[in-house]
This record gives sequence, structure tokens and C-alpha cells, in this order.
Amino acid sequence: MSVIPLVFTSGWASGINAYAVVLLLGVFGATGVFDEVPAALQRTDVLIVAGVLFLCEAIADKIPYVDSVWDTAHTVIRPVAGAVIAALLAGESGSLPELAAGAIGGSTALMSHLVKAGTRMAVNTSPEPFSNVAMSVAEDLGVAGVVTFAIFNPVAAAVIAAVLLVLGIVTVVFLASRIRRFLHRRAQRREEKRLAGTGAHWPPG
Repeated sequence: MSVIPLVFTSGWASGINAYAVVLLLGVFGATGVFDEVPAALQRTDVLIVAGVLFLCEAIADKIPYVDSVWDTAHTVIRPVAGAVIAALLAGESGSLPELAAGAIGGSTALMSHLVKAGTRMAVNTSPEPFSNVAMSVAEDLGVAGVVTFAIFNPVAAAVIAAVLLVLGIVTVVFLASRIRRFLHRRAQRREEKRLAGTGAHWPPG
């Protein structure tokens, strides 16, 4: 069977939480649940690092504004992780060139990352912190559920991931005004900090 559905699904999931994808696939491979997990993802050191980073993301992802800073820092990391995971999966199966798999996984991860980052910006315009926690838990459960399902039914999981990606894009377009508001507030804060820092260097009087 072609590895394309699994590549697409892992790319989508990596754009949301790449560390969870590495951890899940690694555990599935190490425990014998899925035989086509690349050996590189099953290494003990890789699983430990992925687990620690997953815990860091689980905390940062639930704090207003910190989650957006975390997303900004992962704008490159998540697509690259999606591309690497996809290439490793393709190399293990031999049914798809690794370069093509990397392109599919990386571009899908980039799109889902932008959806996540945009949605979080919109959520951060709300004064209460509970929306961030709810969004983060929903994302973690969604990634875990879809990646696990992809092991047993990759085509159906890929369809679900595609539907969620399209719904996410539509949601971001619908929330565009809130996203612009968030960016405006962040720009204002940066300008205020810059002015405060500049003023601190002037002598009194």
C-alpha cells in the first residue's frame, strides 16, 4: 500500500504538535504495534527528547500569549519535522521517493501550523484563559487520535486530516479580524517597550 496517506496525516499532525507525532510513532514502533516505523524514531534518546519537549509544549501551549510565542518559534521546526518524518516513513516503506514524501509532509505541516498559529492568535484576543486550555487539549487529543487511527486505517485517517485542515483554513479566514487585532496589540506592546527602553537612557530633567 502507498505510504502517501500516512505521510499526509503525519504532516498534518506535525504542524500541530511535532513532538507528539515523534513520540507516538516511536512508541508504536518500539512496542511492535506498527512494524513500518523507522528505526531512527524508535531510539531511546529520541523518545526521551521528544517526551521532554512534548511536556514543554503541553505547558506552553495552554498559557495565553506564551502559546503564540511558542508557535512563532516553531514556524520552521514543525514543517521541517513534518518533512523529516515523512521522508523517514517513505524510506522505510519504499513505495514513495523520500524527496516527494518530504515535500508532502513539510508543506502539509506548514499549512496546519499556520492554521494553529492563526487560531491561537484569535483566541488570545479573549480576556479569559480557558479557551487556550480547551484548544490545546482538543489539539493534543486530535493529534493522538488521528495518528493512532492512521496506523490501522491510513486512508480514512488521511481523509479526516484533510477535512480538519480545510475546516481550520475556513476558521482562520472567518477569524481574520481577531487575528489582525492580536497582531496590532502585539505591535503596540513592542512599540511601548521600545519607547520605554529609549526613554530610560535619557538623563533626568
